[in-house]
Amino acid sequence: MVVTTKRKVNEEPKLVIRNATPDDIDGILDVAGKSYLGMAPYPKEMVLAQMTNFSKGCFVAILNGAVVGYTASIRISDKCLVPHSWREITGGGFGSTHEENGEYLYGYEVCVDPSKRRYKIGQRFYDQRKKLCRFLRLKGIVFAGRLPNLKKKIKEVGTVENYVESVRERKIKDPVLGFQLRNGFEVLGIFKNYLPNDAESLGYACHMIWRNPQHYDAVFNDSRGKKIASTAGSEFANSVRVATVQYKQRRVHSLEEFEKLVTYFVDVCGDYRCDFVLFPELFTLQLLSIDNETIPPHKAIEKITSYTEHLKKFFGELAMKYNVNIIAGSHPCKAENGDIHNVSFICLRDGRFYEQPKIHPTPNEKYWWNIKGADKLQAIPTDCGPIGVLICFDSEFPELSRYLADQGIKILFVPFLTDERQGYCRVRYCAQARAIENEIYVVMAGSVGNLPNVPNIDIHYSQSCILTPCDFAFARDGIASEATPNVEMLSFADLRIDTLIETRNTGTVQNLKGRRHELYAVKWYGNKLEH
Repeated sequence: MVVTTKRKVNEEPKLVIRNATPDDIDGILDVAGKSYLGMAPYPKEMVLAQMTNFSKGCFVAILNGAVVGYTASIRISDKCLVPHSWREITGGGFGSTHEENGEYLYGYEVCVDPSKRRYKIGQRFYDQRKKLCRFLRLKGIVFAGRLPNLKKKIKEVGTVENYVESVRERKIKDPVLGFQLRNGFEVLGIFKNYLPNDAESLGYACHMIWRNPQHYDAVFNDSRGKKIASTAGSEFANSVRVATVQYKQRRVHSLEEFEKLVTYFVDVCGDYRCDFVLFPELFTLQLLSIDNETIPPHKAIEKITSYTEHLKKFFGELAMKYNVNIIAGSHPCKAENGDIHNVSFICLRDGRFYEQPKIHPTPNEKYWWNIKGADKLQAIPTDCGPIGVLICFDSEFPELSRYLADQGIKILFVPFLTDERQGYCRVRYCAQARAIENEIYVVMAGSVGNLPNVPNIDIHYSQSCILTPCDFAFARDGIASEATPNVEMLSFADLRIDTLIETRNTGTVQNLKGRRHELYAVKWYGNKLEH
């Protein structure tokens, strides 16, 4: 039975970064007016010219149908590396200096509605610029950034050079320069009179560059000397940063306390620029500890399912606010026919929402919670490519992960809940097998600690990890990252998608490529079942 809940699954994104169109101009001018108080407004003709001259470099942020941010850039030659002013490098702001074969992406406009900055829209714009730079195989991104706190601090620091150095050393905070430094940009120098009417920056700007690490020829040699095509122009990023939360179960006194704990981990993942964060299976059952009393299982399941809609909204807002795709472990949900399912919420940072119910409930889940198995399994589209989610016991059935691999996933997320080491090892060893046989990455997250007065979730054993295939291109033992057993912590890893693709085609063995399709296959019947 497929879980049906009040919230629409696979809904359209609430927060979208897309190329700007002339229909967006009024919204862009409104945002610019809010962002640049005291400065002359942009003429409508200028914004239209920016799109006309290089439409690929102009993006808007759309939140719930309204424009809340805008950014513009052009392609340009290495003349952007020598001193210049905003007017001369951008053609007076019209972008008329765009060069079709320019080797650098030059950013000359970013504005965000001040009331919407909690959604990390500036970060999303920078990520989109980097993605465009990689796609076009450019050398890097160059711009001259504002110094909005310079006027306030110039007497304290003496010179603009001292100001920039103080920001680099974190002695002084500058919201623009500090943000750019955290995004991997290097300081090239200082421009005087870059934008003379920028009173806060005293007309100064900091000349900066981001060097594209994927700038290389379209064909290169792999580790065996065989020429293969570059994936620099891929639709998705080649490197994906994932985090796994080894979450400590302990009594909480309120829903707000639980949310505070979860928000802390998501906030950290946002600071570390993670693309995904995974929480453990059924970790929301911690909410049953609020009353600190043992209640019968049938009452407990009724109580925990009452949090479903609130938790969906909570995780969805966190994903958008901290710009991280969240796989929110799993949570018991009640279907329209009254059945209880163990469901993972996948909350994407663009506002989309998906569910993946557990296919195989364990005997304990059936006994204690009357949880039923579902019949729905699909790859989930994300901004980093399709992913799969298999909840704990489901990872022990190789047909499921192979079905997802056939749908194109490169990363499989496995939230789990185990009470002792033997149970943990079953999940861990099967997850490692899934990584090898499907040539995918597998991310695992489990709970630790104790939760008295909550039957079937009172004790825990976990060693969360991030697993890889076993070949020369990957870490020894097929482990990209691994938590300390039974200690609450975060684990991170950068997963190279291009390395995975290369291994599938040129590795020591090629499991997917070497399959005998004429002899066997995985066929899915689930969605056709009638109940």
